[in-house]
Amino acid sequence: MQLSRRRRRLALTSVAVGALAATGLTFASANQALAEEGCEVDYNVVSSWGGGFQANVVITADEPINGWEIKWNFPAGTTVSNAWNVGWTQSGTGFTGKDVGWNASIGSGQSREVFGFIGSGSSATPGQFTVNGDVCNGPSNPTTPPTETPSETPTEDPGGGDKVDNPYAGAQAYVNPIWSANAAAEPGGDAIADQPTGVWIDRRSAIYGNGSPTTGSMGIEDHLDEALEQGADVIQFVIYNLPGRDCAALASNGELAADQIDVYKSEYIDPIVDIMGQAKYADLRIVNVIEVDSLPNLVTNVSPRATQTDNCNTMKANGNYEDGISYAVSELGSLSNTYNYLDVGHHGWIGWTNDDPQYDNFHASAALYGDLIGMNGMTADDVHGFITNTANFSVLEEPYWEVNQNVGGKPLNQNGDVKWVDWNAYNGEIDFATALREELIDNGFNSNIGMLIDTSRNGWGGDYRPTGPSTSNDPITFVDESRIDQRYNKGNWCNQAGAGLGERPTVSPEPGIDAYVWMKPPGESDGSSQYIPNDEGKGFDEMCDPDYQGNIRNGNNPSGSRDNMPLSGHWSSEQFAELLENAYPPVN
Repeated sequence: MQLSRRRRRLALTSVAVGALAATGLTFASANQALAEEGCEVDYNVVSSWGGGFQANVVITADEPINGWEIKWNFPAGTTVSNAWNVGWTQSGTGFTGKDVGWNASIGSGQSREVFGFIGSGSSATPGQFTVNGDVCNGPSNPTTPPTETPSETPTEDPGGGDKVDNPYAGAQAYVNPIWSANAAAEPGGDAIADQPTGVWIDRRSAIYGNGSPTTGSMGIEDHLDEALEQGADVIQFVIYNLPGRDCAALASNGELAADQIDVYKSEYIDPIVDIMGQAKYADLRIVNVIEVDSLPNLVTNVSPRATQTDNCNTMKANGNYEDGISYAVSELGSLSNTYNYLDVGHHGWIGWTNDDPQYDNFHASAALYGDLIGMNGMTADDVHGFITNTANFSVLEEPYWEVNQNVGGKPLNQNGDVKWVDWNAYNGEIDFATALREELIDNGFNSNIGMLIDTSRNGWGGDYRPTGPSTSNDPITFVDESRIDQRYNKGNWCNQAGAGLGERPTVSPEPGIDAYVWMKPPGESDGSSQYIPNDEGKGFDEMCDPDYQGNIRNGNNPSGSRDNMPLSGHWSSEQFAELLENAYPPVN
């Protein structure tokens, strides 16, 4: 039976503890210091417990900042025990934080979550902040969180035809009450239960609510209505139901056969467009992530590649991936309140650049996306940006080594013995997403496109996280002892054991990056560890079997997957607990 809207709101309130305006993806904050002299600070308490709390700090700059120092005075008795991404000192109640180099720059009109910390004592917002000596007024604590900040000023209301440059900036993000309740029910989960996550529309019945274990009976319209009641400005959906979906991974196969493109258009995309286009949602920014793990397969897993699969060859031949995606982007892009981000894999899949087409994934993928322009009336204006690492585990960056670093007399990415690198030009999502953005622009997309990076499971904290570079002169040992990503191979994608939550959802963390997002809801499975009969169209993929020793697509390495996992999209308490334990930055 479908929950009434009142009951859903009560469930959300009980787990989020009124913290929607202080969500980690801080687009608007109830604890906001407004600028007198061109600076703005958001001091966001994202979780609290007996005697302690975690807070994140966001700086918004009216003018460019190249190096920052922030100061405030805590309430008496409040102390910091741990902080990340900041050089900090505390003397009495006085706190001083300085950038650590890579996070020193904040562009004009840009908001950036600069650091986070763990404190004990009072979590009340300090009365005054200074940034580089400029005073920012004390907390305004508005009753209703603002829907717009100086970091994002659209020329018109987003429902009126002019879309903002970054839909996440200055926005309060929607928290899915179903995921939030699942998270809060787990030990320690209430610390992150107020985070915004993607809502996956993975089959036609999900449009209207199909009662599955993790989505309940909420359909798209239910989520949109709930977003309005939350006072949210932005909501995130994953459009994921292509014919012959995910042709190289059986665990996430879908309900539509390879030739059912007409059904995809008329019974899946068209109803979604009709719902999202309703007038009551005109002021809501709707982010749509379009068809995860689809088009890159047409580059890497088709003939004459050794990694080819029959299903991917079929989809390459019939053209229904390109047809379906271009149709979805064109139809959704025609709405004034939608923001389309196309999925483009991750650096461990698409990061190879080579003059030989058989080994070039990077340029070939960007060209394939560019070929979509003009199909089904799709234009470059229909694409707001692209997303990397969706539902994957690739780290943002490896701080202790570079791919072109010389170890043992040869650059790591030119040494075929170093299988972790394997000639890949990138070792993290920030560099990859930044470079791919430029390549996509060169292939016809607008120069102001933004990138998203899914950080829901790429933290890799815990006891195995290195604290510095290896001292070994052996290149294989050096990389293995220095790398944060602990997988056997970058091609391992299913329920990876040892993974942790990554950076909390954050707006404008890097130039060209619109946001870090949790598009994959932490705790939801990638696929079952063994075959489970189901009516969801989901098969069994050996990459989800912890005993599987691999194939050519993962370099014939062990799968690295967790055991006893349910069907894709279903909840796993064990996986959620591990993600929480290995979170980096840590949750508590």
